[in-house]
Amino acid sequence: MAAAAAAADEKKYITSEELSKHNKSGDLWLSIQGKVYNVTDWAKQHPGGEVPLLNLGGQDVTDAFIAFHPGSAWKHLDTFFTGYHLRDFHVSDMSRDYRNLATQFTRSGMFEKKGHGVIYSLCFISVLLATCFYGVLRCDGFLTHILSGGLLGLIWMQVAYLGHDSGHYNIMISPRFNKLAQILTGNCLTGISIAWWKWTHNAHHIACNSLDYDPDLQHLPMLAVSTRFFTNLTSKFYNRKLEFDPIARFFISYQHLTYYPVMCVARVNLYLQTFLLLLSNRRVPDRALNILGIMIFWTWFPLLVSCLPNWTERVLFVLASFCVCAIQHIQFTLNHFAADVYVGPPKGNNWFEKQTAGTIDIDCPSWMDWFFGGLQFQLEHHLFPRLPRCHLRKVSPIIRELCKKHNLPYRSLTFVEANKWTLRTLRTAAVEARDFSMAPRNLLWEAVNTHG
Repeated sequence: MAAAAAAADEKKYITSEELSKHNKSGDLWLSIQGKVYNVTDWAKQHPGGEVPLLNLGGQDVTDAFIAFHPGSAWKHLDTFFTGYHLRDFHVSDMSRDYRNLATQFTRSGMFEKKGHGVIYSLCFISVLLATCFYGVLRCDGFLTHILSGGLLGLIWMQVAYLGHDSGHYNIMISPRFNKLAQILTGNCLTGISIAWWKWTHNAHHIACNSLDYDPDLQHLPMLAVSTRFFTNLTSKFYNRKLEFDPIARFFISYQHLTYYPVMCVARVNLYLQTFLLLLSNRRVPDRALNILGIMIFWTWFPLLVSCLPNWTERVLFVLASFCVCAIQHIQFTLNHFAADVYVGPPKGNNWFEKQTAGTIDIDCPSWMDWFFGGLQFQLEHHLFPRLPRCHLRKVSPIIRELCKKHNLPYRSLTFVEANKWTLRTLRTAAVEARDFSMAPRNLLWEAVNTHG
């Protein structure tokens, strides 16, 4: 006992205030379970990218670490240990319950038991893809060709869900095969780089609904979910100012009317973002493999379209595929656009609270789970991103009770209700964009409140 006490006295300590000074590239420290780690050199090699580490730099990040890493990751931490402990380390009741729940899920094997959903999805996608190709290559009817285009949009939706799952946990038997699945589902079949998706998606999860840190809310000049964008916020993700100029003001003023048309052509922006990233001087993991996958997509897709008999059918085929796939883009925005927002970096000590505030679930019957890809349980997914989608419905009642215990919101709306909430949020910002003289009052209000 005396030896243990002496060892404890010999520990070196720093305060949270001192830790917070190590929060930038070139000097990046984090605390996990009260132990302080220097991840400065590791940040650029981090599989999840440097952005999540920078966003949480200089903080205790235990909850976020638990959310995104399997148990095997803990053994690698000693390499980065500075020898310091956090003197004022504290675990809130909410975090304690969250960590106990994560431990419970781990012990029950839920993170490892993925079910047969991947096999079913692959078979389903293969049948749909074969049907689409048959409709284009072997049938002559105009309606059949357009329906084939709509079918391709449904295929892209289902493929995106598989790509999303493979990005959060291994859906294949090994990391190497999982990477192959990512390139196949993302780059080859949808034309959207898995490297781009990881880059933005990890930042979104860490900084859920931060107006200046979450790229999934930064859609100027076309969309703005808050009047705070009217102050030319600086995007910490893109490292540029989000200009609320006359063009942006015009589009935002009518965004509740243009929302669905914009969603119908949203894929064009995703293709553009893919090219901008892969051709940039930014460090891109597996750049060559990503480019190869994109080249495959831009080979088979134009060839398929070219097999249609005339330009009218070709254009309508592409539009049909985009419009059906727009349902998925709408779903992604419904999960967050009408939820609470804030300005500033994410905080490591209120992980659970920020996820509940920034997410909205979509209520649907169990037989529709395949259509929403598990992401209708958006809060459950944000709290446990490594949890296979087959378990999300099972844990939903547990999460609901935990939210109730700690007086936190658990919002689950029908698809129609979620659309109404989102349109109301967009319309509120649109009206205020038209009368910019109202902005100072609105901005003062939003400085001390969030919307939802």
